[in-house]
Amino acid sequence: MKITRAMELIATARIGKAQVRVAQAKPYTEKMNDVIRNIATATGSLSHPLLERRDVKDIGVLVVTSDRGLAGGYNTSVIRFAEAAIQRHQAEGKTVRVYTIGDKALSYFRFRRYMIAHSWLNVTDTPTYRDARSIANIVLDEYASERVDAVEAYTTEYISALTQNAIFWPVLPIEPPEDDADAPSLPVGYTFEPSPEEILGRLLPRYLEGTVFGMLLEASASEHAARRRAMKAATENAEELTRLLTREANQARQAEITTEISEIVGGAEALAHG
Repeated sequence: MKITRAMELIATARIGKAQVRVAQAKPYTEKMNDVIRNIATATGSLSHPLLERRDVKDIGVLVVTSDRGLAGGYNTSVIRFAEAAIQRHQAEGKTVRVYTIGDKALSYFRFRRYMIAHSWLNVTDTPTYRDARSIANIVLDEYASERVDAVEAYTTEYISALTQNAIFWPVLPIEPPEDDADAPSLPVGYTFEPSPEEILGRLLPRYLEGTVFGMLLEASASEHAARRRAMKAATENAEELTRLLTREANQARQAEITTEISEIVGGAEALAHG
């Protein structure tokens, strides 16, 4: 109970930090979306290899889990969701390459002999932008070399401290951000230096890194929230078990004392009548 209570307190402290990091990363992603939308508006369209859809024969599946357990159903929900998608792709005749983030996903899919193209460990507890860049570079290289025709991620969306959902997250090809209907349309002209294509070539890899980073931050916050909830339940169960065992011990001690008193009284009466 002391261990689970300590883990609950640690997870509670980390949730707050993870929430702050998620909130701090959103302005960067939103501004990147604005820039890409502006380029699309000014040029009339977006054209880049990372945006083009291919006939999918080989697909990459990125699974984001934790490195440590004791987080309730956090890892199980994501792994089952991802495995169902893998089996569906295989039934459609597609070749699946699995990328795992976290030891739990690596152990699960390696034990079941799935083809693991790449794995990352010690990332999800406190993810950094360097981790996101490493993951994005590997995924980009796999996609650019046509080892995969698309990449999709299965991770966890952080909604609140009580709610985290396993979700599907399309990674490649990059889906251009949709136009914001609420944003006012301003008659602004753009002059590009260098060309829009070259700007996109520089922006889209950064956009992918930011997307992966946001995904890791959401997963980290979800992991800490799930662990706090699991450890809180474990602590409460331990407290209840302590109460039950204490009651049983008291009842056994009282029964033993009653028996001893009865034996003493019976012995005294026997001596008195003897």
